[in-house]
Amino acid sequence: MPKTKTKRAAKKRFRVTPTGKVSYVRSGLRHNLESKSGKRKRTLARPATLAPQEAKVARHLIGGS
Repeated sequence: MPKTKTKRAAKKRFRVTPTGKVSYVRSGLRHNLESKSGKRKRTLARPATLAPQEAKVARHLIGGS
């Protein structure tokens, strides 16, 4: 069996934590920040965790099992 190639776009967007969860950076914090509330910007700045069903797919894309 040949090795599975890593999807580079996914590798740049997702990161596997030591416990095995898949974290990512939320979108929406690049522009038009004046119209967003401080609470919303603080929430967007925190890393988020993928749902287990989506994490399985993301882990496969970034070369994990």
